[in-house]
Amino acid sequence: MPVSTQVLRALWSTTLSLPKSTLPPRAVLADRPEYLHQCTEVLYAQSLQRVHNAVKKGAKVSTFTLHDGPPYANGNLHIGHALNKILKDITCRFQLALNKHVRYIPGWDCHGLPIELKALKKQKELGVIGGSGQLDAIGVRNVARELAARTVEEQKNGFRGWGIMADWKNAWTTMDKGFELGQLEVFKQMVIKGLIYRRFKPVYWSPSSRTALAEAELEYNQDHVSTAAFVKFPLISVPLTATQSMDVDWQNVSAVIWTTTPWTLPANKAIAVSYDLDYVVVVSSNHGLLLMAESRVPDAERLFEEKLTRAVHKSIRGSNLVGATYRSLSRDGSPMKPPKVICADFVTAESGSGLVHIAPGHGMDDYKLCQEYGVDIFAPVDDHGCFTQDAWPNDQKLLAGRPVLTEGSIAVLDLLSTRKALITSHEYRHKYPYDWRSKQPVIIRATEQWFADVGEIRDTALHALDQVKFVPESSKERLVSFVRNRAEWCISRQRAWGVPVPALYHRDTGSALMTEESVSHIISIIQARGVDAWWTDDQYDPAWTPVSLRDNTGKSHYRRGQDTMDVWFDSGTSWTQTSKSSNEDTLNMSSQDAHVPIGSTWSIRPSGVRCLEIADVYLEGTDQHRGWFQSSLLTSIAYQSSTYNGPTIPLAPYRTLITHGFTLDQSGRKMSKSEGNVISPDQIMDGSLLPPMKRKKNKSGLMHDQAPVDTMGPDALRLWVAGCDYTKDVIVGQSVLQAVQNSLSKLRVTFKLLLGLLADRKDKAPLNFEKLGIVDQLALIQLRSLLEKVRRHYEDFEYHKVTAYINQYVNTDLSAFYIESIKDRMYADAVLSKERRQAQQVLQQIHRWLLCMLAPVTPLLVAEVNHHMRSDTRQLPPEWLSWDTLEADVVGENPVLWQNDELETHMPYFLSAHSAVKSAQEAARRDKKMGSSLQSFVLLQINVEAKEETSERNKMIFQRHVADLENLFVVSKVETCVGPVPEHVLSAEWLYTASFVVDGQTVVAHVYAPEQDKCVRCWRYAVPKDSDLEEALCRRCVGVLEGMREDKPEVFEGRPRFALAASACRRGHEEDLLKDHWHFL
Repeated sequence: MPVSTQVLRALWSTTLSLPKSTLPPRAVLADRPEYLHQCTEVLYAQSLQRVHNAVKKGAKVSTFTLHDGPPYANGNLHIGHALNKILKDITCRFQLALNKHVRYIPGWDCHGLPIELKALKKQKELGVIGGSGQLDAIGVRNVARELAARTVEEQKNGFRGWGIMADWKNAWTTMDKGFELGQLEVFKQMVIKGLIYRRFKPVYWSPSSRTALAEAELEYNQDHVSTAAFVKFPLISVPLTATQSMDVDWQNVSAVIWTTTPWTLPANKAIAVSYDLDYVVVVSSNHGLLLMAESRVPDAERLFEEKLTRAVHKSIRGSNLVGATYRSLSRDGSPMKPPKVICADFVTAESGSGLVHIAPGHGMDDYKLCQEYGVDIFAPVDDHGCFTQDAWPNDQKLLAGRPVLTEGSIAVLDLLSTRKALITSHEYRHKYPYDWRSKQPVIIRATEQWFADVGEIRDTALHALDQVKFVPESSKERLVSFVRNRAEWCISRQRAWGVPVPALYHRDTGSALMTEESVSHIISIIQARGVDAWWTDDQYDPAWTPVSLRDNTGKSHYRRGQDTMDVWFDSGTSWTQTSKSSNEDTLNMSSQDAHVPIGSTWSIRPSGVRCLEIADVYLEGTDQHRGWFQSSLLTSIAYQSSTYNGPTIPLAPYRTLITHGFTLDQSGRKMSKSEGNVISPDQIMDGSLLPPMKRKKNKSGLMHDQAPVDTMGPDALRLWVAGCDYTKDVIVGQSVLQAVQNSLSKLRVTFKLLLGLLADRKDKAPLNFEKLGIVDQLALIQLRSLLEKVRRHYEDFEYHKVTAYINQYVNTDLSAFYIESIKDRMYADAVLSKERRQAQQVLQQIHRWLLCMLAPVTPLLVAEVNHHMRSDTRQLPPEWLSWDTLEADVVGENPVLWQNDELETHMPYFLSAHSAVKSAQEAARRDKKMGSSLQSFVLLQINVEAKEETSERNKMIFQRHVADLENLFVVSKVETCVGPVPEHVLSAEWLYTASFVVDGQTVVAHVYAPEQDKCVRCWRYAVPKDSDLEEALCRRCVGVLEGMREDKPEVFEGRPRFALAASACRRGHEEDLLKDHWHFL
């Protein structure tokens, strides 16, 4: 009875070495915790053990330190956290693969207003506190600490779920007692250096937060709308030079100012003019004689909506107006001396009237100017941003208690209008500073605050930045500009949740005390009692005052201050934590890698420069140029400058500074809850942002009710991060994530295939490159080229280029080229054939190196692949991830390994021929002439019109490797010719051509119908057309099957002619095989 075709095919498939792997086609959710554990905690512990083993053997171990920019312990993790943490993790994992001791200790920023306010809000919702939402300082600190601690644990679990490898056991927070003591020690050294001082001067003040802010705590609203106003101040007197320069009735002239902050007018202390501007007096039909800059008259006419005529044709220089006096609007009739007109460099004719209203209590430039002229500072605004009773002394109730930014500003304009001082007002759209936490506008207000003198260390800090590598390079100028333009740093905040400013104040005079002695003493008390005692102890507890400052009875006349430090000072001193690491004391580090804890001696680097522990990398978002990057630099430089006064150059706390952009949605918009475009990391990992997969039938043949979702896991999130050019703002959306899913799926399928192809590998002989065929050599040359690029881009922190090159390699060089080229021998050759064993040697190298290259990016996939390797080939991390271990197989001390200069010269020719053949085959497929590429023969025709020696040389290049070219092109036969195309080719059933160029000479690839029949086992067209039997075999397959006689007896059953053929093959009677033993029933 004839056997069905389906049964025959199934029978033949049992004789093929088809790849089989236990690696599932998609990640199994239930397995994720184990793989996470293996590629994080286990890997980190094993890397430490490797370091200890090396040290025991007397080896020097290089150390790599990535210092964590502490995330704020406030709220859920978002996509920006993922971008930041995964970039850090990729960086650390690559350094681990270089056999370095990696120190990455996570930290958290736990103090500050947002946590304090959120904690209070939570307590109010729970009914713990009353409707006012007020607690005493220690109550605030307790609820804030509880919230921060809980958030730290939640975020820590989230980071670990992303596959972040770190020294979690030694994670630190800015609210740890040890951290706070280290921070106070840094502060003390700055006090000793004379960098800390207290001054009544204008600072950024947030009425919504009721605290002073530093520049780094601001964000700017480009579309803020203010009510700007032109206001006139009647002159009382002018200098003699003015009366001599211009004959006008000065007693009736008013100076015109323009301001965008009318609420600051009650604090007016002077009017400034430009020394070199020309001023004129004009006549207004509504407002009388007005003094303004000559060049501003046209704009004034437009805004005043009237024609302004010159009172006199002459103009007067601003220098001749200095010393003039005018009548104060809010203190009219006051016995105080009238304010004066002064000169300022910042007055220009670009806007306004050319005269500037000066309020030194509400402007930085105004303050500096009035310091030069000895003008008093005045700021009649309270902590809530409301006017005090001093704002309008003539009638204190007119403005008192009104918020200056809203109704207070309106009230001022109403008062000016009533007194006929307001000329006109209008809306003005401009950039304005906002509190970055409350998102509300701030004011500039003079208060008593503590400051750090940045100007004293600025040049040293700028010089230190010259020794730092910036990624991208353009980011350097941004940080440099922030440091260069900063003279001081307001470091005190009027909040309870933070590290106290260690200041004492005299109970009678209120004068502040801060000396080396007092700060050292306070630190010792905090060491003994804890930082909360600063708020819980009695205000005049003498224990907090140095003995030398107590009276004869032991009592203290000093109370403790209530200010806390700027949170940027907290995180800015986190470089003190770089010396904190697990089992650090047992590591025998070289001087280059030594660390110096706060208060200890200094380490001497090979350059002779003494400095503290320097982190290899700081990596944060671009907003940290004015934040953490800057505060870390300034505190470190200040500390080094204070603790060592020798001939040294203080260094920045980082060798390399890496900056990443912000995350945007797929339309390039900033993510916000109000826009509804926020994407969470969990959505990427669970695949919910992508369309569901196609539904499949169950065992009963019915479709599943719900289409499954591809839960891509942490590797998808990591692959998205790695694929981003993080030096710019990065896009995340469905289209981007679909590409990520495709790449991750391709990698998984590739590893599954590699594991299957290597599953039956028995030969463990070392690879001998020179004995390989050109296809195998080409594969290794391509792999070597990839390794060089990938390592270079890893070292340059260009991870998007790493993933781009790996994806390109997997899709083209590996899948489309090498795998396709070796499928025939891997499937159909004898298991132990030389060619198949050589291919497995190459595949083993590809497999190992792909694991190594992908380990920093997709560690879970790598751990899973390793788990599914054969037990006798499975290796333990971190050795199997080490570049140095594998380099011995690749380059090591032998630079010629994996190199073939002649082949690399000819490789472009072979690849060009490959492209031409594929092009002709596609044309044949479009015409439905062929299916598999094996269903074709190829003739490479060398152009006879070229020089004879060129033609012969090119023919020899291809002729020498004809057998390899069959595998390269995946065709059944390749031949070459110089001159006319042979008749058998021209007379083929079908023929398609494509040309390419070799060394300036055209070569034509002829792809034509095969002249032999298809082998039913391997599908190559290598069976002579002399039989009409259905089961025809090629010579190679006959020989392979003979080797399976004992293992596959069912193949021989009922096939006597095949047995005869196999016997002939075994006896070497090839002439018999050529005659009639190629086929059987």
